[in-house]
Amino acid sequence: MAKIAYILLCHKDPEAIIQQAEQLTAVGDYMAIHFDGRAKPEDYAAIQTALADNPNVCFAKKRIKCGWGEWSLVQATLHALTSAQEAFPRATHFYMLSGDCMAVKTAEYAHDFLDQHDCDFVESFDFFESDWIKTGMKEERLTYRHIFNERKHKALFYASFNLQKKLGLKREVPADIQVQIGSQWWCLRRRTVEAIMQFLKARKDVIRFFRTTWIPDETFFQTLVRHLVPEPEIDSRTLTFLMFTDYGMPVNFYNDHYDLLLSQDFLFARKISPDAKELKLRLGRLYSAEDVSFQISNEGRSLYKFLVQRGRIGRRFATRFWEKESSLGRERELMIVVCKKWHVAKRLIEQLRKSTNIPAIEYLFHEESTALPDLGGIQASLGKRTRHRRALMRMLFEYYDTDRLVICMDPSALDLMNDFNSDRSTTRTLQIECDFSDEYLTGHAHRVGLAGERTPQQTLERLLPTIRNDIIYESDRIRDSGFSNYAIIRESASAEENADRLMQFFSLPFETAKDLANTPHLFAD
Repeated sequence: MAKIAYILLCHKDPEAIIQQAEQLTAVGDYMAIHFDGRAKPEDYAAIQTALADNPNVCFAKKRIKCGWGEWSLVQATLHALTSAQEAFPRATHFYMLSGDCMAVKTAEYAHDFLDQHDCDFVESFDFFESDWIKTGMKEERLTYRHIFNERKHKALFYASFNLQKKLGLKREVPADIQVQIGSQWWCLRRRTVEAIMQFLKARKDVIRFFRTTWIPDETFFQTLVRHLVPEPEIDSRTLTFLMFTDYGMPVNFYNDHYDLLLSQDFLFARKISPDAKELKLRLGRLYSAEDVSFQISNEGRSLYKFLVQRGRIGRRFATRFWEKESSLGRERELMIVVCKKWHVAKRLIEQLRKSTNIPAIEYLFHEESTALPDLGGIQASLGKRTRHRRALMRMLFEYYDTDRLVICMDPSALDLMNDFNSDRSTTRTLQIECDFSDEYLTGHAHRVGLAGERTPQQTLERLLPTIRNDIIYESDRIRDSGFSNYAIIRESASAEENADRLMQFFSLPFETAKDLANTPHLFAD
């Protein structure tokens, strides 16, 4: 059965560290602690005194002063790993933690999970080919020597970097090493850690190289595991749940995140807010609990992204330069049917195609699979269609040899509607207003990844009002845009009322419009 030795790097809050160590070792697991050499001596003494009688806790034999982005973080980890290897010969796995991490599963669950997965869990993506690094330095982290800390000595850091560039002091990565990058929160098997320690004894050149790279805790272990362990024995993911804001800052978890954290497919979570006393208490009790059933829905990141974006509505990139002077054509008429329930709009335009000769295309800016003619590749992907939307529409008008064309759009695509309504052509917008039951909204949440099959009912009940309000908000934004040729039909209106509006919108005889309004099962889910 798996037994875990936790490698804890910490630098503050001795009471929390003592509590974390006692909680994680209460069921037979182990912990090796490296307490930053910069921290107060009395804090370290308090931790040692409190845990002195705990046989499942050991301390790194050597403490060093750690700095963000420096080799010192890797060296501190190696010191703690060495102590853990010697002190805990029965440990089967070594799991990297910080003082801000807490278990979101029971020890029973964690041990069973590791028993069932004989592999190393470490994010490891090709350093040069992947897009793991979003901003800042990339290959310069490796190819130049970084002696100064960018946060503590910014002027010296960049002066040294620029001088090396000027003098051409670029260096090569060790020839047999393919550098990887990923999260520093890994879980490695004992034989992998032993292989790493043996490798480091023989390859001092690798240590010398990483010692002067920038942020080596994101590359060192990630690279060595890939170098030493066969591909099938690596799961390139972290078992620690963490999220980042748009600005690259870690998201903190608070008291009301308990159910969310337990439903994620991870063993630990980071960062737990220091102020989340209740959350810490509940999670602390959880690790030693038995026979706890977890409903894994794993919607945390998509749900966070969805909710955060509600505060960023309305921002848009400037119009592309190739679109500024382009037009669909002054004599042409584009009719946009807008509906959140795509199947409703599809039924309507299918009936329109049967009743008239007006070409009608479904959600071409939302569905990759929408049937389109070959237009030389511009129709090949959603990205190309959206990027070259006016050129695409001109080509469709020409392909169908028509001056009238109907397309469908989701209400979220207000920027596309604004763009087409600003064109010299005539643009008409028909909004289909549907009723939304809780059952439909629940299905919608599942389809877009905001909920999973095992999402607790309580979570859904809190989420549904937000989704409903978001749909209403999208509809209101369209109405508030003041489009000059705007019409609306409603599920709650009579067929005669909707027929009258369809007649005016599509310029159809009333009988034809009435057939459209009476499309069988038009609003059915």
